[in-house]
Amino acid sequence: MRAKEGRRPPGSLEAAVMGVLWAADAPMTATEVQQEVGGELAYNTVQTILFRLHDKGAVERGRAGRGHAYWPAKDAAAQAASQMQAALADRADRQAVLQLFAASLDDADAALLRRLLADGERPPQP
Repeated sequence: MRAKEGRRPPGSLEAAVMGVLWAADAPMTATEVQQEVGGELAYNTVQTILFRLHDKGAVERGRAGRGHAYWPAKDAAAQAASQMQAALADRADRQAVLQLFAASLDDADAALLRRLLADGERPPQP
């Protein structure tokens, strides 16, 4: 999972931390997240990632002893939808972006998307 010269791809640590938090049944401390992520990550690295995710609004936190416990602000599906919306925001070429995205879907996903659009139902907003 490392890119050239031993560096990780951008966002991979945040994605790993979010994956741990989404899989958790309860809020987690930085120590608990560090243990779940595994590898050679230092506690301070995990704590910094959690601080940054909190600053971005991706996680919420509450006091837990002398530190904090963290939990996702949105579930994984809502977060992915927000990222997709952000990719389209203020784009002059929205149609081209949507067209390329739709063309990249496999047949099953394209059929599902057509059905969802035809139904016109929107899920409740978080």
